[in-house]
Amino acid sequence: MSAIAFPAPDPSVVARRASIVAGLAALVPPECLVDSEDERRAFETDGLTAYRQVPLAVVLPRTTEEVSAVMRYLHREGIKVVPRGAGTSLCGGAIPQPDAVVVGVGKLNKVLEIDYPNRTARVEAGVTNLAITGAVSHEGFFYAPDPSSQLACTIAGNIAMNSGGAHCLKYGVTTNNVLGVRMVMVDGTVVDIGGQHMDAGGLDLLGLVVGSEGQLGVVTEATVRILRAAEGAQPVLFGFDSVEEAGDTVSAIIGAGIVPVAMEYMDKVAIEICEAFAHAGYPLDVEAMLIIEVEGSPDDMTEQLRKIIAIARQHGVKTIKESRSAAETAAIWKGRKSAFGATGRVADYICMDGTIPTGRLPEVLRRIRQITDGYGLKAANVFHAGDGNLHPLVLYDINDPAEQEKAEEAGNDILKLCVEVGGCLTGEHGVGIEKRDLMRYQFDKVDLDQQMRVRAAFDPDWLLNPAKVFPLDGRVPATPRAPLPQAAE
Repeated sequence: MSAIAFPAPDPSVVARRASIVAGLAALVPPECLVDSEDERRAFETDGLTAYRQVPLAVVLPRTTEEVSAVMRYLHREGIKVVPRGAGTSLCGGAIPQPDAVVVGVGKLNKVLEIDYPNRTARVEAGVTNLAITGAVSHEGFFYAPDPSSQLACTIAGNIAMNSGGAHCLKYGVTTNNVLGVRMVMVDGTVVDIGGQHMDAGGLDLLGLVVGSEGQLGVVTEATVRILRAAEGAQPVLFGFDSVEEAGDTVSAIIGAGIVPVAMEYMDKVAIEICEAFAHAGYPLDVEAMLIIEVEGSPDDMTEQLRKIIAIARQHGVKTIKESRSAAETAAIWKGRKSAFGATGRVADYICMDGTIPTGRLPEVLRRIRQITDGYGLKAANVFHAGDGNLHPLVLYDINDPAEQEKAEEAGNDILKLCVEVGGCLTGEHGVGIEKRDLMRYQFDKVDLDQQMRVRAAFDPDWLLNPAKVFPLDGRVPATPRAPLPQAAE
């Protein structure tokens, strides 16, 4: 994105690279330190691949204690730190800088404890999202948040961005399913926030950490909620001749007080791309499609579907296809979960992540098409319709700088539209660098100053995940940390 700038690296830090690496080598074994330029290039970007910066070094600690030692050393040396999970961020949240050290949690990948009576699991932050469900599914439990990248993305990244997924309509996003974290502060201090119970005493620091995009500390462990799996689940495909009919159906279902476990939207471009990849049986003669899944007992599902189908027919549904087997259900969700990867086979794209009030969905879908048409581009729309979390994929050719610039401008216009109708810039991907300069569009100076003061309270020198979230020229100056009062013994 041509308008996105990075701060110039500190030449004194770059000049000290060899000594900094030597200091890190004294803290972790050789297999946990990435030093050569070729190996460091593997960490130069994340899911926002249009931007790349080779980091100063990469450290992959194996324990919280090693993370603490690394952070203490880097803080003492005044070195910037970019926390990293699996690198699936779509907003540039894990892109480093040449004077920053990447601290990855990929080796912190153990499920530490499962407590079925209390329905919790304690895991290291490098555990993948899907691995939690894999660890408890044999007992009939699952972990609810399910971003499309759940096979690869880590709990650390989910916490950083407050990730959601297709089933967040019913079960909520990461913040609704995390009960506690262990976090290493910028100076190496290890803190435990929350625990195995809801609403720990004191300030809601857990709510602050979830969604903080790696700017407050490095999360090394999390205690998450696991849920009993429903008796059954059934997705149904609904095809419509217009995006407005599909949008009206979503609004009507939510307005009727019906809460399916998932309600996903695809337009014609996305349907064709995903069907060519997954062969899921998606209707190809429609302009828009909804995947609506219900769960419960057979009688519960039948009643929910009866009401949903009646609403869809009132809004001109063209085709209705109910899943009749586990194989059909798997194929339907394979197509949806593979949407971003399948789109990458046919074009480069920028993935937007704005949220809107569901009642404005038909209007917003129409205006998104007007925006992309105005730039001479196409968009594949695939998103969580039930909670108004849009994911338009603006298609372009990355080898054409002019077309890339148009795609970025179209994406910015779409995000501004989301704010204009009462939504916000991000639902689950975070701000990162992608939306950093749009923050002024949603927040005024007073709002931004207050957010930055909170951030500076955890990291007064702005060493953690620098150049992310907040506009570069609007930062609160770093100030010495005042001595903290000591609690009575």
